[in-house]
Amino acid sequence: MAVTTPAVQAPVATGSPVLGSMRDLLRDPLGTYLRARRDHGDVVRFLAGPPGLRSEVYAVFSAEGVQQVLATEAANFRKDNVFYEELRQSVGNGLLTSQDDTYLRQRRLVQPLFTPRRVNGYAQQVADEAAELTEAWGAASDGNVELIGEMQRFALRVVCRILFGTDVEKVSEVIGRTMPALQEYSLKRGFSPLKAPRHWPTPANRRVAGLQAELYAMCDEIIADRRGLTDRDDLVTLLVHAENAEDGSLDATELREQVLIFLLAGHETTATALAFALLLLARHPETQQWVREEVDGVLGGPGGRAPTAADMDALSCLTMVLKEAMRLYPSAPAVGRRAVQDTSVGGVRIPAGADVIVSPWVTHRHPDYWPDPDRFDPTRFTPEAEAARPRYAWFPFGGGPRACIGQRLSMLESVLGLAVLLREYEFEDARSGEVPLGAGITLVAKGPARVRIVRRG
Repeated sequence: MAVTTPAVQAPVATGSPVLGSMRDLLRDPLGTYLRARRDHGDVVRFLAGPPGLRSEVYAVFSAEGVQQVLATEAANFRKDNVFYEELRQSVGNGLLTSQDDTYLRQRRLVQPLFTPRRVNGYAQQVADEAAELTEAWGAASDGNVELIGEMQRFALRVVCRILFGTDVEKVSEVIGRTMPALQEYSLKRGFSPLKAPRHWPTPANRRVAGLQAELYAMCDEIIADRRGLTDRDDLVTLLVHAENAEDGSLDATELREQVLIFLLAGHETTATALAFALLLLARHPETQQWVREEVDGVLGGPGGRAPTAADMDALSCLTMVLKEAMRLYPSAPAVGRRAVQDTSVGGVRIPAGADVIVSPWVTHRHPDYWPDPDRFDPTRFTPEAEAARPRYAWFPFGGGPRACIGQRLSMLESVLGLAVLLREYEFEDARSGEVPLGAGITLVAKGPARVRIVRRG
């Protein structure tokens, strides 16, 4: 008869006697996660906060454990933790935050908007915005570019054009001013063991309520304008008219919540991938030349034709560079869940009700899957190399039934956008040092990522 080894208690990450790991998680979450895996293994328990108010979080770092949390036991790991609840209250209960029947209904209604054919149709908007950016850079006098801000503006303009079709200037200004503040507010409340109810008239609550009202009003106005239109192909118009016999259609609140989630998830994540891909290429000129030869061969060199979705397969080297950038700088460095029932991961017990995180930041650097993990090496993503690794050794778009619905759109925007920029410019390292990073809802650059650009041709 087989003998079952009982699950063991998870080791506790080193912390202070009074606050546990709270200070480390607030000051340097990325480094804290890496040290925890190095010192304690693939399932680690963090204790954060003073006694009596202490929270407990289990971190899972192995690819096999990540697959269990996100895919094979996805029903046992729900989006019930405090951070998702704060995000729901800030930007609504859209696809990123909804659960159960609500999520399934939303997914069925929204999925037809993200078919390969539909997504491929947005290549023109990406190419147009990339071309406009190259012209704007050409007007710059000193040849220096700060990539984090530039790629955030580019990605926001692309997602606004795809979502709204028009009103790009007005919409991107409102979103750029309100959305970061709402994210920061939600994150701080998620970490705080004691927080004032949102309806209390504190200065922070009043400021955020005003920003939220402005953002909601803008979305509601655009949605209302689309109700009588059927001849447009922007995503908001398609959402307004999305329906099926089983699920009906989305009401006004649901429409707004989907739009806000698309805005939140659709530009910062892509901007991070673009910025760090270009920074890495600036620091590795041989790789940049390798990719540029491919781009020139496909698009015809400086001033060549606009890329289309049909070019994606031919830009395989550029895609490998992008995937390696997303390995080293995943847009979502940690993803949270809450366990419903007792289970075990890698022989370590996870109790019912426990908060659980999986971390692309750590798993993407796990030495069991990535030799010399901090080295930039796009050839890690040849088809043969990818097939030889566990499925969840690389998961920048999540996985399982809650995998990102916009993965294809993000890849299209990133590959085609990079192709245009690399066709027109050479990128040189400005020797600005490492970019200081933090972890919010997404990966946060706490300093500039500067490069020098030289127009080609």
